[in-house]
Amino acid sequence: QLVESGGGSVQAGGSLRLSCTISSFTYRNYYMTWFRQTPEKEREGVAATTIGGGRSYYADSVKGRFTISRGDTGNTLYLQMNSLKPEDTSMYYCAAGPNPPSSDDWYIPQHYDYWGQGTQVTVS
Repeated sequence: QLVESGGGSVQAGGSLRLSCTISSFTYRNYYMTWFRQTPEKEREGVAATTIGGGRSYYADSVKGRFTISRGDTGNTLYLQMNSLKPEDTSMYYCAAGPNPPSSDDWYIPQHYDYWGQGTQVTVS
């Protein structure tokens, strides 16, 4: 029910915009977050936002470069990624859950109930 898109290959310094579309009406009131994972590392929280977009959280490694946002209809989540670095290379996932994220738990995968299949981002 969560489908990511927008990944691809880009040179360092470039930009990509990821999208996550919610196919079920149920999830439109869920809180949504972007994660990423490589085979060598654990799943890492990248950015989270509240439903109305009033509050957002970012990993220190992406602050100032990435922006999370939610579409007006509530069924699409975006991640604008600028000034990409090779270390941003990863599979990116969106996740959804009914509980609002906080500064203490937004980055914890177990906080979320539903996951997309991921979209690959490669920065060279």
